[in-house]
Amino acid sequence: MVIALAAPLLIAGGALGAAMLRRSWLRRDRALPGLLLAGWTVLIGLMVAAVLLVGPVKGLALALVMEGIGALAVVWSGRVQRKAARLRAGDVAPEPLEEPGRFGRGVLRALLAGPLGMTAAIAVAFCITVYLPGDPRTRIVLGGMLMPVLWGFAMTWTLADRRLLRATVMLVGTSIIGFGLAALGGAV
Repeated sequence: MVIALAAPLLIAGGALGAAMLRRSWLRRDRALPGLLLAGWTVLIGLMVAAVLLVGPVKGLALALVMEGIGALAVVWSGRVQRKAARLRAGDVAPEPLEEPGRFGRGVLRALLAGPLGMTAAIAVAFCITVYLPGDPRTRIVLGGMLMPVLWGFAMTWTLADRRLLRATVMLVGTSIIGFGLAALGGAV
């Protein structure tokens, strides 16, 4: 019963806190430290209240999720306004995903994001598996579970970056260094 009552309050509080933080951060030239402090106070205060009323585990989880939903609503509402303002201002450089595509660059990006991004993700997952303390079975499972997440990060970054040479160098470097460190850790 308490959770059903707390959830809408936490969503509203998350939206309120995020709106205060957003308004404070948008005014960089005329900083509003009071608004910044008030936004963080609302978010943290509601989290503490949820922990005290609902319980330490359920309350913290509920507060993080519900305040996050409220904050996402504020972010989503700002996205539409920001895009309209950018179109009016006539942005000089287009966003990477808004520029006209060329077939060759698209194929190269797909190759970088797919196989090379996977190789870099596997290298970092191997490093984590080798150097993480604990039971070897747990380390293997964590490394295996992190690999798709790391691959998603590599793909997102590669597809959003306009400079393909930089993405290539970073992915190849991450692969070489990751596999090298994993091999050194396994040899010791």
